[in-house]
Amino acid sequence: MKREDFEIEVCANSITSAIAADKGGANRVELCDNLYEGGTTPSAGMIYQVKNSTSLQVFPMIRPRGGDFLYSKEEINVMIKDIKIAISMGADGFVMGCLNTDGSIDYENCSRLIEVANGFPITFHRAFDMTADPYQALSICNKLGVKRILTSGQKNKAIDGVSLISDLVQLAGDKVIIMVGSGVTEYNITNIANITKAKSFHVSLRKSYNSKMEFRRNDIFMGGLSEIPEFENKFTSAKKLQRLINNLEKM
Repeated sequence: MKREDFEIEVCANSITSAIAADKGGANRVELCDNLYEGGTTPSAGMIYQVKNSTSLQVFPMIRPRGGDFLYSKEEINVMIKDIKIAISMGADGFVMGCLNTDGSIDYENCSRLIEVANGFPITFHRAFDMTADPYQALSICNKLGVKRILTSGQKNKAIDGVSLISDLVQLAGDKVIIMVGSGVTEYNITNIANITKAKSFHVSLRKSYNSKMEFRRNDIFMGGLSEIPEFENKFTSAKKLQRLINNLEKM
């Protein structure tokens, strides 16, 4: 597969990961905060700095909080303001999605957000994987005019959702790009690509780095959970990304 035949988006929650994504050969970063909650909107400063430190397209996530994708009027207003700020910081597109109580896509609020985005390309994020009917959701995304749908095939990991992803790729055709994400690595990428026929992939490919802090309080956890380490940072690995791209090019 030629490099121009596929695209790689890196999920980055730091300037360090974004720079590594650029060095490793990514096309784009999905920029977000709070990965332990599935990602939320990054700061204006983060968007600005990534745009000015890399050559990548930057798609900030527009998500005001963790949890479900059912948003109040006030939360929609927050998202509208975040889109406007991100545009002023140089964003190239957006990652977003809203749902109704019945698990269908909230067409009305998604339309409002897309209108505010004013023609910038939109990725409908993994709220898609929480929909009650993925085929209906695909149809609504197509009607909304989104450019990409990020999905794991409604499974925790994409490798387990390849059957649905294959259906979506075939049904979407050239109308919507189906971007495969969640647990995609340099080791399973060729298997996923072969089965699904997808050509767009969303990865994090992070590596753990020990904090340089010498003085440490090991009895306090800022997130309130011992499972979230205080003195370990995870950043995208440029080498892992390069291996993943090389493996795709060998197909």
